[in-house]
Amino acid sequence: MKKHKTFLNWSGGKDAMFALHQIKENTDFAIKKLLTTFNQKNNRVNMHGVHLELMKKQAENLEIPLQPVFLKPQISLAEYNKLMNTHLEELKKENYTHAMFGDILLKDLREHREKQLGEINIKAVFPLWKKDTKKLIQDFIATGYRAVIVSTNDKYLDSSFCGRILDESFLEDLPKNVDPCGENGEFHTFVFDGPLFKKPVNFEVHKIVEKKYAPSSKEDSEDKDCYKQPASWDIKFHFADLVLK
Repeated sequence: MKKHKTFLNWSGGKDAMFALHQIKENTDFAIKKLLTTFNQKNNRVNMHGVHLELMKKQAENLEIPLQPVFLKPQISLAEYNKLMNTHLEELKKENYTHAMFGDILLKDLREHREKQLGEINIKAVFPLWKKDTKKLIQDFIATGYRAVIVSTNDKYLDSSFCGRILDESFLEDLPKNVDPCGENGEFHTFVFDGPLFKKPVNFEVHKIVEKKYAPSSKEDSEDKDCYKQPASWDIKFHFADLVLK
């Protein structure tokens, strides 16, 4: 049976990885590319802070090509959508019929993805949708995947959580108001080993970096710059600067 040619919207983190793991067990889909957006100024994944060279090594060890999309540091929502539509149109020309996501609970985000892809007749796939996040993260660990915490939102987790390995001990230490999968943006991860890797990504945590984002006015936040922080957004984060060994 012919498989659907599929690309995975790839962050390098646990949700995207477990979505890939689950879809690999489904004979209907063939994952041919990992699509990742990077800040073109520093070559890092937005909100995760992982450098391009780590992402390339991860993709190499998964034996799936990485397709980077580079974004200007200051980019409007309209510019972002236009750029992404250009890349999606190219993937459509390459006969991709499906796009896969690791989203679990965010309904608005799912609806946006489905609308954007539906306009060019690509179907969105959500292998983890509405699954229990506590069971999901336990299954992720039990299956043999290993991940490191690469960013934390200081509103929920202090800097001591950043750079830790995602394991049962980490889960036990999480405050009760933090989702086990970080579905509210509490933390992000980088997966470096597991069943689908031909070998682990060897890295070390170079340092923990604190970054603060000044709130902007409502007028600025609506359309001018999708990376400015509206006054209601969280503004303090910690990042684990990973380097290859």
